Amino acid sequence: MLLNDFMNENFTNLELTPPLFYSWDIGIRFELGVEWKREYDYPNNPYIQGCYKRAITLFEALHSPSDDIFIVIDVIDFDKGKNIKHKLKNFSRYVERSLLYRLKHQIFLEEDIDGTYETHRFTLNCKTFEFKYIPLLKAICNQDLGIKPSIFHRVYFINPNSKTIFHVYDDRGCDLLATSPEAMRDVYNKYSNWILDYDRNKIDEVFK
Repeated sequence: MLLNDFMNENFTNLELTPPLFYSWDIGIRFELGVEWKREYDYPNNPYIQGCYKRAITLFEALHSPSDDIFIVIDVIDFDKGKNIKHKLKNFSRYVERSLLYRLKHQIFLEEDIDGTYETHRFTLNCKTFEFKYIPLLKAICNQDLGIKPSIFHRVYFINPNSKTIFHVYDDRGCDLLATSPEAMRDVYNKYSNWILDYDRNKIDEVFK
């Protein structure tokens, strides 16, 4: 199945762009980073270790090793192709090179107050066990903290088996979307203490 076909069938009219939680009725917003301190400016500090633990735990709760998965990386091209020239590096660190032949590429023209720009979407369809999700999740969490390795592009994990979308936006938190509350009820029950308090009432209503 192609990503566009899956999205049109299961997440109709949802645009893959943050903040996902506020664009879909069935979702959870989790808090990843807690108790940050100014002196935590070094790798493997307690704050970032807590982020890693939550992101990895939630990912593993949602994806079994044998699940099919779409890994989507959106590269926003503000610098006239420099990011795009290194597109394979976004994946080659995390999957076997032999899988890169499956990589799909789409280009979207977007616009903001500064003008128009291109977003290049790279999609890889594989099994969960076929890519190194732990270092990828860590790189996403590192992006705004000056810690390397880091990845600054938007990364989405889409599971066609459970019909869920998982997006870690940075060290602060992540969004989980589904086609039904039952698809993520176990995660909601088990990790309810990680839900972002700001949106807790709205999230609780979904699972009543």
